[in-house]
Amino acid sequence: MNVGGQAVIEGVMMRNKEKFAIAVRKPNGEIEIKVEEARKFPKYFSWPFVRGALGLWFTLYDGVRALIWSGNQQMEEEEEKIKPHEAGLTFLFSFIISIVVFVGIPFFLTKWIGLTGAVFDVVDGVFRMAFFFGYMLLISRMDDVKTLFAYHGAEHKSIACHEAKEELTVENVRKYSRFHPRCGTSFLVFVAVISVMVFMLIPGGFVMEFVGRIVLIPVVAALGFEVIKLSGRFSSNPLVKMAILPGLWTQRITTKEPSDKQLEVGIASLKAVLDEKVTS
Repeated sequence: MNVGGQAVIEGVMMRNKEKFAIAVRKPNGEIEIKVEEARKFPKYFSWPFVRGALGLWFTLYDGVRALIWSGNQQMEEEEEKIKPHEAGLTFLFSFIISIVVFVGIPFFLTKWIGLTGAVFDVVDGVFRMAFFFGYMLLISRMDDVKTLFAYHGAEHKSIACHEAKEELTVENVRKYSRFHPRCGTSFLVFVAVISVMVFMLIPGGFVMEFVGRIVLIPVVAALGFEVIKLSGRFSSNPLVKMAILPGLWTQRITTKEPSDKQLEVGIASLKAVLDEKVTS
């Protein structure tokens, strides 16, 4: 069964169809684990394209919950802990900023240049990619983000070891690559490319073109989900290997080599999802 995950504050979240688990390293050095059953959805949630759009929303929702919980494990005082409404406002503000930076600025910059038609959509897409890579490179220099990206590497290595059917030990996990074809980073690269083609279908008109780029985000996400799913299934195909290379290259920014202690956390999270005994 496929397992996915994400890095959180001083930890890793892993999930499959039955449950998800979050493991974090607390300030006292101990590993704290939280396990929850996955939601049971109607059958149509698994339909192609529908699953991508809905999956994006629930992935974001669960991801934010995991980040809140992991962050709160680092706080000793109750009043310091993040409250749900504070997290909600932060997420809303971050979403608005993302639309402005990755949709609005590239769009208006391309309009300012005076381009039209297909050339406009391509250059607009190039600007979006440039802003995305620039943002990732910028934040990757921050110490807290470096730690987060190292846990991202621990997540990938642990999953790769599991997929190779090896025992989940630090020694075994250490030897696997920190790059993975089903990574969310690769998903974002696919989304950036697919968005260029989808946005070409938007009818002309300043308002329609701009609003359409926001409204069609779920459509682009759904297509990106199907592409990333296929790339994982056929990752040994030479053409697919070439298609996923940009995403793997980008993971050189979004993942770092983890320490043994970070690998222990990734392994603990994965074992919790797999119902294996966790030792620390």
